[in-house]
Amino acid sequence: MSAQYQKFLKVLEKWPTDKTKIGSGVQRRDEPARKMSNEAKIISGTAVAKNIREELRGEVTSMTRLLPKFTPGLRIVQVGGREDSNVYIRMKVKAATEIGIEAVHVQLPRTITEVELLDKINDLNDDPRVHGIIVQMPLDCDSPIDSHRITDAVAPEKDVDGLHTVNEGRLAIGDLGGFLPCTPWGCIELIRRAGVEISGARAVVLGRSKIVGTPAAELLKWAHATVTVCHSKTRNIEEITRSADILVVGIGVAEMVKGSWIKPGAVVIDCGINVKPDPSKASGSRLVGDVDYEEAKKVAGHITPVPGGVGPMTVAMLMKNTVRSAARALDRQMRTQWTLEPLPLKPLRPVPSDIVIARGQKPKDIALLAKEIGLESREVSLYGNKKAKISLSVLDRLADKEAGSYVVVAGITPTPLGEGKSTSLMGLVQALGAHKKRNVIAALRQPSQGPTFGIKGGAAGGGYAQVIPMEEFNLHLTGDIHAVSAANNLLAAQLDTRIFHECTQKDKALYERLVPRIKGQRKFSPIQLRRLKRLGIEKTDPDALTEEEYGAFARLDIDPETIMWERVVDINDRYLRSITVGQSPTEKGISRETRFSIAVASEIMAVLALSRCLKDMKHRLADMVVAFDRSGKPVTADDLGVTGALAVLLKDALEPNLMQSLEGTPVLVHAGPFANIAHGCNSIIADEIGLKLVGKDGFVCTEAGFGSDIGMEKFCNIKCRTSGRKPNAVVLVTTVRAIKMHGGGAPVTPGAPLNKQYTEENLELLEKGLPNLLQHIANGQAFGMPVVVCINVHVTDTQAEHELLKSASLKAGAFAAVVSTHWSDGGAGAVELADAVIKACEKGNNFKLLYDLELPLLDKMTKIATTMYGAGKVVLSANAQEKVKRLTEAGFGNLPICMSKTSGSLSGDAKIKGAPKGFTLDVEDVYVSAGAGFVVAMCGEITKMPGLSTRPAIYDIDLNTETGQIEGLF
Repeated sequence: MSAQYQKFLKVLEKWPTDKTKIGSGVQRRDEPARKMSNEAKIISGTAVAKNIREELRGEVTSMTRLLPKFTPGLRIVQVGGREDSNVYIRMKVKAATEIGIEAVHVQLPRTITEVELLDKINDLNDDPRVHGIIVQMPLDCDSPIDSHRITDAVAPEKDVDGLHTVNEGRLAIGDLGGFLPCTPWGCIELIRRAGVEISGARAVVLGRSKIVGTPAAELLKWAHATVTVCHSKTRNIEEITRSADILVVGIGVAEMVKGSWIKPGAVVIDCGINVKPDPSKASGSRLVGDVDYEEAKKVAGHITPVPGGVGPMTVAMLMKNTVRSAARALDRQMRTQWTLEPLPLKPLRPVPSDIVIARGQKPKDIALLAKEIGLESREVSLYGNKKAKISLSVLDRLADKEAGSYVVVAGITPTPLGEGKSTSLMGLVQALGAHKKRNVIAALRQPSQGPTFGIKGGAAGGGYAQVIPMEEFNLHLTGDIHAVSAANNLLAAQLDTRIFHECTQKDKALYERLVPRIKGQRKFSPIQLRRLKRLGIEKTDPDALTEEEYGAFARLDIDPETIMWERVVDINDRYLRSITVGQSPTEKGISRETRFSIAVASEIMAVLALSRCLKDMKHRLADMVVAFDRSGKPVTADDLGVTGALAVLLKDALEPNLMQSLEGTPVLVHAGPFANIAHGCNSIIADEIGLKLVGKDGFVCTEAGFGSDIGMEKFCNIKCRTSGRKPNAVVLVTTVRAIKMHGGGAPVTPGAPLNKQYTEENLELLEKGLPNLLQHIANGQAFGMPVVVCINVHVTDTQAEHELLKSASLKAGAFAAVVSTHWSDGGAGAVELADAVIKACEKGNNFKLLYDLELPLLDKMTKIATTMYGAGKVVLSANAQEKVKRLTEAGFGNLPICMSKTSGSLSGDAKIKGAPKGFTLDVEDVYVSAGAGFVVAMCGEITKMPGLSTRPAIYDIDLNTETGQIEGLF
């Protein structure tokens, strides 16, 4: 680059953005348009560009009024440091700043490779704060880089230069909804703002470059001009240009177009910029265009000067594209209605098996569904094309968006066959989404493999109201439960290992191994520094501790009799209910009795479900109490030094999983704590993401395990207390079959035929069972929620039985009672249910919690038992009394209660059906889940490890080696 040219770049950079006088004969902005004697009217690009910037500033101001934290973002990528490029970049940054665009100059070294540059561009493509990306050309690099590949790497929706092949192609076919190339668009804008009619005019474009000539010709063509393009091979150029009403010149030759080439009165747009020697100038040169300005202005009707003509317009139109892109992003963010396209459903008769129905519906590509519900591509991690994980970053992006209505689906006390709570939830969301055209997300727990291979089968819903693909849903999904198992068992291993090492080493030796000297230096890890702080030791130099401090730091002194932490596995295995660990000779006789639990009973699963972010999860993991020391103090996962490792194992598991219903509506599947052991709800994070995605007019419908006495109570008192959310309504699922069982019907046994009491009309038996239904309605009302009773239809029900249930529900104060045929008809069979839920959510929210945390632990248990179950009182065993005393003294008395009791009865005895009153509820044991944030009260014998039946579902599950399909799931 010559020194002379560098001087002119500096002149160009300092050119005033509001300058209105350019050379001789330029009209002032405050003067009326007038033609000077025998000379063309000057089209001031500087003045027009200023007007455009002012307009854009107003648009940006309107955006920030709509969403205060929203700012249009432009990234200017430069490779190397060419001074001419720097000048143009500074001009763009200056214009952007004036408008209110956050423009960032991304300067990359000359040594960058093509792969590295593509990676950087992809990062910018995925950044929601970036609405426009331009790559400054030429690339000043050491190694060869394909510039076309680079410009095409910019996402078309962020290509504010308009150079992506997609945007070029859209322009070529007349689709002007993409981004238009800035210089040609600026030329058209100058012509229009000069008041010149383009439609019907004869236009000639000199030059066919990709950046100027070709797109300028396309724009003129789609503005209805008749266009001729001339280039270096064109014959009789002068003759052709003299026929032009509009002449656009971008041929790259200084002052090539003379006055004799121009039709009198024509509009001349000069896109060229060249350096021409000029001894009369102090710099020795001046800037000229491709048109001989002095000659042309005597012939043309309108003409653009150089500089001050097309140049400022290029930057202005770049800003216009950026603001347009930002406006589209804002519109997507503020859009209240999804662009969801439901999948058609054609129910068959008789209704086939669940697996046949599921296989008969081809799911959408999950990336398409994610886009339909407003997720950005960077927020979606695909696991194949039918399931995905959703990044927690979506909560940051949608932080200011109003949340939708929150609906919990619970049930009455179920039969061993279940009453279709998940099926009803799926039917409801299919009705809301596919038939009522509402934004709606179903939020479900991930099922354990224990029931899948046991008796109950899958948990994807059933009939024509399911999550698909059901095989993916019911088996590994994305591995979250396996991550929970790994984390749980790592903690168990560390616990037993620590006991072993403390039993076999003296304090100093133990300390030396816990804080080893590496390459002559010794230092505490961050987790060890936290333990020192808890001990009141402020020292950070490992060599500065006293002998007594060595022992306090190194020895946890765990009392094996108080260990609460168990290993887990995600299958039913009765032989793991009681085991002995440490029997190998290598463990030196340090053994103890323990047991396994099923994976979803792990406290870590409850932590996963109740965490609000990664930081919160890490705190909860750290606080998990695994045992007590011999002085009665709790020993935590953080004391064992395992918090960070657990968080690493669970990092991805904290992201919810996206799937879909049979009718193509979104489903979030996440976490799976058991309801009779833990709190029985899906994750807070999944609900929060769902509530933000659906928006203020949408719905998130989530489920609570088993009956309202168990799952819904914990949903309200534990989950909603933690999240701060107030549900708008509860859907209470009931069946004729279950109410008959509570009225004294014959036992319902999985795998055995139903007694004819259940398959024939029996109003007397049904009426006797109504108290159970009424207790569950009262449970929902106790929390201030409107109760919508959903009567899940079975084929043997009669209309009279349905009417009896409806009448009793409404008399008991239910907001609505609806007969729903979603199992056989899909969403169409639940439209009336959807209407009732919509109306219930329109009521004022009067949600309230059942008890205050300040109450003693026993009083909280009593409040739950008397209100939710109908009990008369709660009696603690001697062991439970001692545990309550210990937990209260340890500071856990102000936690909520998680009642662990049978799901088969409102009482603590599964054999007692109906709605018993005034009974005594016995609490046999109490322990703390400090990380999850609740105290568990064990009512009766509740096993945390189910067993396989004589004939479990595994007999029917198989893999077809010809098709690769899984068979036998239900």
